[in-house]
Amino acid sequence: MKDTLTPRQIVVELDKYIIGQHKAKRAVAIALRNRWRRQRLSDDLRDEVMPKNIIMIGPTGVGKTEIARRLAKLVQAPFMKIEASKFTEVGYVGRDVDSIIRDLTEIGVNMVKSEMAEQVQEKAETLAEERLLDLLLPPVRSAPGFEHPTTEQEEQHVSTREKLRQQLRAGRLDDRLVEVEAREKVMPFGIISNVGLEEIEMGLKEMLGGLLPEKTKRRKLKVPEALRLLVQEEASKLIDMDKVVKEALQRVEQSGIVFLDEIDKIAGRETHGPDVSREGVQRDLLPIVEGSTVTTKYGPVKTDHVLFIAAGAFHVSKPSDLIPELQGRFPIRVELDSLGKDEFVRILTEPQNALIKQNIGLLATEGIEISFTRDAIEEIAEIAALVNERTENIGARRLHTVMERLLDEISFDAPERKGAKISINAAYVSERLSDIVKSEDLSRYIL
Repeated sequence: MKDTLTPRQIVVELDKYIIGQHKAKRAVAIALRNRWRRQRLSDDLRDEVMPKNIIMIGPTGVGKTEIARRLAKLVQAPFMKIEASKFTEVGYVGRDVDSIIRDLTEIGVNMVKSEMAEQVQEKAETLAEERLLDLLLPPVRSAPGFEHPTTEQEEQHVSTREKLRQQLRAGRLDDRLVEVEAREKVMPFGIISNVGLEEIEMGLKEMLGGLLPEKTKRRKLKVPEALRLLVQEEASKLIDMDKVVKEALQRVEQSGIVFLDEIDKIAGRETHGPDVSREGVQRDLLPIVEGSTVTTKYGPVKTDHVLFIAAGAFHVSKPSDLIPELQGRFPIRVELDSLGKDEFVRILTEPQNALIKQNIGLLATEGIEISFTRDAIEEIAEIAALVNERTENIGARRLHTVMERLLDEISFDAPERKGAKISINAAYVSERLSDIVKSEDLSRYIL
């Protein structure tokens, strides 16, 4: 784990993908470093230090989710993004808040499992290759009247097997079909079919998983597909699931990150109409954020040191509309800035995954070389900022709609224009988008 990064290094890493929002980056960097500091405290003090949960306040499309996602990737921590508005108070139809931790634990287990699968990949590939060669060339049988194959038969078998191995590695057997036995758990009957109860059915299947019979199904596959299937089977045999679960639970409890989006949607205090359960959702969230034990299929998970990052636009409500107990559990509040033309220019060009680079790469797959002049990029940024002012401000997401509209014709004709070189300048941008910008009604529908 990259848990030794300093706050400054974390901000530098986040700067590669997110433009601006320095205050928010500093806040998450400090929160992350505090986890590293906590691990180095004495046992009696370590349990007393609570995570410094964060509320990010800002309009949509300014980088709230991206900051949290990149942060989790950076430290290889179990991360989950969830909309707070998906949950309902206990007693109402819908998801309960405990499912956040159950889902986070599932993510943690899958993360550790894939890491361990990488460690045993080489051994799994070797074992899978041997199994595949057994299918391509079954073991030699003894001649009639003899208990064992003769030495000559064995030598011939070994020689043929090595030739097949070389052909397999060279890809010369890729079109050959082999019959493979695939194992799968079988449900003897469908438990529940009503829409909305799939989670219960999945839970029951998981619970009964160990009791269900394994059915082997014979499938005819081409050699590369068969090899992939056999590698997966061998890797799963080599992985110690008890060790995976233990490591995953430890990782979820000590470094899990939950990103609670749209927290403002449950912040209203009114208790009439369809939103009657909003305050109830807050009260249900409280024990998880404060620290409680949630039962999962892998065992109990303590949430005391899970980091919660909440985010919301807070157009209608404000953070003080949250119940006081929940407010107290989010001590750090960060306001994210709205984005304008200058930020849009940087977003289009600077990040490693910049939108301009993405579109150049996409069209290059069709053999088309496109380039953007500086004035074209500035014109795109200005149009995006202008449409955001006139209609809904959706932040950097507006750049996606503007770019799609701008490259609509080129993208459509691309297969017929292989080898073309196209330079997009400010005049081209104005020509393609001027009508939409002039007509407010049109920009409302198209952009």
